[in-house]
Amino acid sequence: MSLILNIDTALETASVCLAKDEEILQLTVNENRNGRAAWLHNAVADMLQNNNCSTNDLTAVAVSIGPGSYTGLRVGLAAAKGFCFALDIPLITVSTLQIMAYAVKEEATDLICPMIDARRMEVFAAVYDKLLQEKIAAHALIVDEDSFSDLLSSSSILFCGNGSKKLQALIKNKNAGFCDRTHNASHLAYLSYNCFRNKEFADLAYTEPLYIKEFYSPTRKA
Repeated sequence: MSLILNIDTALETASVCLAKDEEILQLTVNENRNGRAAWLHNAVADMLQNNNCSTNDLTAVAVSIGPGSYTGLRVGLAAAKGFCFALDIPLITVSTLQIMAYAVKEEATDLICPMIDARRMEVFAAVYDKLLQEKIAAHALIVDEDSFSDLLSSSSILFCGNGSKKLQALIKNKNAGFCDRTHNASHLAYLSYNCFRNKEFADLAYTEPLYIKEFYSPTRKA
């Protein structure tokens, strides 16, 4: 039996989920981006208490590893590593894009392309099939009317995520579908349980967020 704490702070809405094997025990969601670190630890404490558990009962901690908000990713991974180090339990990391694809897979007929807004006309994207096998790895992309034209000529693609709105305004291909369903840590829970069963654990010391693009802060002129 596994008891896995699932943490997703990658995007605008943060959430934590406690799951026993594939059973969701509790999901807590926070749409306020301020004070996320403090909220996260309080939410976990309340969740464990509500389910008559303690941190010592956890068998693993899973976290959405990115891409996403630089600050959000650091908050989530730091908390996950802290729990795992203190409790000597495994760390599980799952791509934010794969979690997004899982959330909409029942609505897809062929391929799924989750997209995260990366400002201006850029997005972070990947392509999966309905079994969540990766067809195109996570990458940064500037969308235009020809984006994914090769794939769309032979396959239907369900686009999702906040970045997909940029593409929806540009292409009218009949094989392109769009879904506004959002994901949360309960979707991570299914994927993390599979990782736990297969012993697919991350290196606690060296794992870093999947930024795709490094953070850039312009130097202020004197």
